Amino acid sequence: MPEGNSLWFFVYNENQKKTSYYRKKEVRERMRHQELIEKMTLEEKAAFLTGKNEWASRGYAHLGIDSITFADGPSGVRRQCGEGDHLGLNPSLPATCFPSSATVADSWNEKLEEEVGEALGQEAALADVSVLLAPGLNLKRNPLCGRNFEYFSEDPYLSGKMAAAMIRGIQKVGVSACAKHFAVNSQEERRMALNAVLDERTLREMYLTGFEIAVKEGKPGAVMSSYNEVNGTYANENPFLLKQILRKEWGFEGFVVTDWGGGNDFTEGIRNGSNLQMPGCGFDSARELIRALKEGRITEQEIDERVDELLTAALTFPKHSAEEKHKLEGQKESLYQEHHRLAGRAAEESMVLLKNEENILPLKAGTRVALIGDFAFSPRYQGAGSSCVNAILVETAAEEIRKTELVLAGAERGYLRSGKVDKKREASALKLAGEADVVLFFLGLGEQEETEGTDRKSINIPQNQLSLLHKIARVNPAVVAVLSTGSVVGTWWKKDCRAILHTGLSGEAGAGAVMKILTGVVNPSGKLTESWIWSYEDTPSYPCYPAKDRTLEYREGIFTGYRYFEKNQIPVSFPFGFGLSYTTFAYRDLQVADKGISLKVKNTGTVDGSEIVQMYVALPESKVSRPEKELKGFVKLHLKAGEEKEVRIPFDDKTFRFFNERSGSWEQEEGTYQILAGSSSQDIRLTGEISLPGLQVKESGVQMTGETLANACEPETLPGAKEQTDSRKQRRTLDRNDPLSDMRYARNPLARLIAGSLKKKIEKAEKKEKQPDLNTLFQYNMPFRAIAKMTEGMVDMKMVDGILLVVNGRTLQGLSKVITGFFKNRRANREYEETLERQAGEDNQKKEGET
Repeated sequence: MPEGNSLWFFVYNENQKKTSYYRKKEVRERMRHQELIEKMTLEEKAAFLTGKNEWASRGYAHLGIDSITFADGPSGVRRQCGEGDHLGLNPSLPATCFPSSATVADSWNEKLEEEVGEALGQEAALADVSVLLAPGLNLKRNPLCGRNFEYFSEDPYLSGKMAAAMIRGIQKVGVSACAKHFAVNSQEERRMALNAVLDERTLREMYLTGFEIAVKEGKPGAVMSSYNEVNGTYANENPFLLKQILRKEWGFEGFVVTDWGGGNDFTEGIRNGSNLQMPGCGFDSARELIRALKEGRITEQEIDERVDELLTAALTFPKHSAEEKHKLEGQKESLYQEHHRLAGRAAEESMVLLKNEENILPLKAGTRVALIGDFAFSPRYQGAGSSCVNAILVETAAEEIRKTELVLAGAERGYLRSGKVDKKREASALKLAGEADVVLFFLGLGEQEETEGTDRKSINIPQNQLSLLHKIARVNPAVVAVLSTGSVVGTWWKKDCRAILHTGLSGEAGAGAVMKILTGVVNPSGKLTESWIWSYEDTPSYPCYPAKDRTLEYREGIFTGYRYFEKNQIPVSFPFGFGLSYTTFAYRDLQVADKGISLKVKNTGTVDGSEIVQMYVALPESKVSRPEKELKGFVKLHLKAGEEKEVRIPFDDKTFRFFNERSGSWEQEEGTYQILAGSSSQDIRLTGEISLPGLQVKESGVQMTGETLANACEPETLPGAKEQTDSRKQRRTLDRNDPLSDMRYARNPLARLIAGSLKKKIEKAEKKEKQPDLNTLFQYNMPFRAIAKMTEGMVDMKMVDGILLVVNGRTLQGLSKVITGFFKNRRANREYEETLERQAGEDNQKKEGET
């Protein structure tokens, strides 16, 4: 084993843990539902661990076991009323659309996030939902990830705190939250066929810490495993993640559910800690589990353990959700009105004022304004994909501005959302701009730029919007930009604006919040939870992202976001934690004690406002490679003009720790730590110190920094990564875990034609002014095995193998296997269903006889 290589050490240790785990005989305590499990037949237990349909688990009325109903979150409840799908394609019931998770995170307000979570839980209960699939707390590793709008931050501590708050809120009303996607899921393209490769320190400190906080402090009833592999083992069947870390180290007591269609080897998933495969896919997986039991690949004890863990949820959450629905049913209309107001308040607290030259904001009453931009008429208030909500009442800026004391000179759309130039619209917008005191220019990313299932192509806003902005600034330099995006965009254009208000994806009540901030009714208090870069090439994962083949390497290690930019002195456009206010704040009297810090903050301006005090920790003389400083605490407080308050931020078990790969444990390094209190990561107001005992370490040299990143993704790969060569682009044999997109390398020309057709369909949709073709995107990127998981039992894994024979050039043999397999699978599913019905009938007869 190479001594200096942490990844080999990690993989080696993981393999040892696996080996010793299965050789060790465990004496287990009696299971929580032992008596009920003893009443279940093997067929019932095997089927119980698979879904019934798209959105529900399997229940057994004769045993008193309810079905668990799921629905998507996290910005609102997406409960489909008709035929179900996991991509948000078919209509769903009306629900409140709250600001996206990325947006509410900019509030840095855990109490507010908890209120939003409670509202989500209430609406879930009203829609007969037992488990809400929220929050999503994957780390924002790269700004191009198409799903960043669903995630909280580039910082794991902040992500974990906000996620825990949402979980507590959802579960207040008896509905279960489901933290997702566990773990290391940072790319949408090929997400079901990716292998995330990283060392254990990076895994622990960056990609698991947020989940650790969410699990320990929020105590979610469920965790969703991610699609991808982690160091060569699928997350859903990874004992190191699901057994060692999630259950043993963190004490998780809920159940683990696959992402929809994310199951790989069902038996391995059950054996290694996963409880429920979704969606329903007939009885193929149940038959496979029973076959594996007979062949000795799994024990009935292991099956019973997974059943026991899932039973806790099935016996609890459906009942509690129904009770909450009964309580709320009579106040449904007033509840939705209350939630609309909450959505507005969440938007107000979360919007970030990025620029305010000459204090152009807030606008005074009577100011003559021009309203320009398509987003002012058709707001971009949520992301696309499975989180897309059928909003109850969507506000628009064009309507809300009429409720203010501003004088509206006129309103023009100005540009096309598609990115094409419309000279007639531009001419009308320029004419209007010259007739106003101030131009309110609404710009941002369209629906096709930020969506589940695909990643962004660049960080830039469409050029037709920026070109119009530049022209407007020449006509009237008093431009206030209102920016709608769910993640980082390039801001080289900010010179053309006197003010920029970043609204995020602000939910159904976002337009009213915008007008309140622009007119000074509300003082902006949001701050960025990710660094806004000048150029995409500044991103540390730029050389490796996105992965075009199977392996996605995390060579930047722990140096992501501000940790990387500060370590390598790379300037950013707007730093992590940044946000302006209409007032000013002064910090003084920092006191550092054993259990935390205290300081005083005063509002030194003339208007009331809220400040977010951020606590960072640094160890300048550290012998371990680490960031310049890291966020370890924060608090948001409201101060009236001239008011001063004392702020206290406690230390916790994560304040001074780092993960020591040599010992395989968390350690505290000996030294004198700097405790930094600031208004942003680059605006540190006060500094204190504390000397702590701990481990004396030698510099490990494990984590790469600036000078090595330039060559980070050359042909040599991290140990554990699967070799990628040009041979993958030649004709080759495909297997179950290859995505359908790889049919472009297939031996069968018809398969290559199908792959090309799917690709053209996706590209055609991207060019049109409409939502992206999510269904085709999913098909293009899903592996062949997912066909058996996503067809409601019509296709089993033997038929998938037949399809692969066709794709790999053995057409007649493959077609024969598919056709005969279809009838065998249909008969086997029918027989299994009849077995369950017969067993339920026998059980009911037995109970009647006893009565």
